Amino acid sequence: MDISAPSLRAVFTAVKTEFNAGRSTYTPTYTRIATVVPSTTSSEDYAWLGEFSRLREWIGDRHVNKMALHSYSIKNKKFEATEGIASEYIEDDTLGVLMPKFQDMGYAAATHPDELTYACLASGWNTLCYDGQNFFDTEHVVGEGENEKLVSNMQDGALAPWYLLDTRRPLKPLIFQKRKDYQLSAKTDAGNSDHVFMADEYLYGVDARVNAGFGFWQQAFGSKAELTEANFNSVIEKMMALKSDKGRPLGINPDLLVVGPTNRSKAKALIEAMQKEGGASNTNYQAVEVMVVPWLD
Repeated sequence: MDISAPSLRAVFTAVKTEFNAGRSTYTPTYTRIATVVPSTTSSEDYAWLGEFSRLREWIGDRHVNKMALHSYSIKNKKFEATEGIASEYIEDDTLGVLMPKFQDMGYAAATHPDELTYACLASGWNTLCYDGQNFFDTEHVVGEGENEKLVSNMQDGALAPWYLLDTRRPLKPLIFQKRKDYQLSAKTDAGNSDHVFMADEYLYGVDARVNAGFGFWQQAFGSKAELTEANFNSVIEKMMALKSDKGRPLGINPDLLVVGPTNRSKAKALIEAMQKEGGASNTNYQAVEVMVVPWLD
């Protein structure tokens, strides 16, 4: 095959087809735990985080809720992956042997939001959220004035962590910020590309500008204690008892247990078995959904 503008366009079409095929083989789960926020600048400000909405009986004038102002922003980051095709593969018409690598590039683009989001969740033990505390912390300040108190959304320990989340609300526990979606591009102009001239290689790459951050800590509870019935029940109780700064129940109702491979079997036994060992009924049967994430351990 002669290397020409039409043939290079045909190669790019083939690469894009394989990229999209690879991307379609994976179904991301990050949207279950993260609110997807379109971004229009290099970073987005989330000063409004801090108070859940609630309706009240309308007596007299409307009561205008003042948004709590916190200093919290998420900066977009650039991510990329690039593959090269040496000219001889095009000249010899042997591109077929290279196509799986572009399928794999598509798969990597599809999995990347999950990798980024779950890595963010795992960093919550030592990364600040909107209130200036670590996302998982024992000293989140709740209440106003004399009614202030410290509230915990973590359970200490030294074992593989597990996470209980409330994902039913429009606002999720985490945020996935998207400035530029994952996009495939090519650098193939032999007349104008220094790389093609020097390396005799045509480049194809995917890039994006995105990032993940934290939403409401009240919708997430992290534990490094053993995943047992007692610890699970304790976390459920604590989350459902959470109140707002004004003292009203938040209505937190966890629906998702997120674990890494280490806690997979314990999570399945705790939630998906109808009976406990010994034959007793499992009161936590299907109490929440179990999600096993390979990037957490």
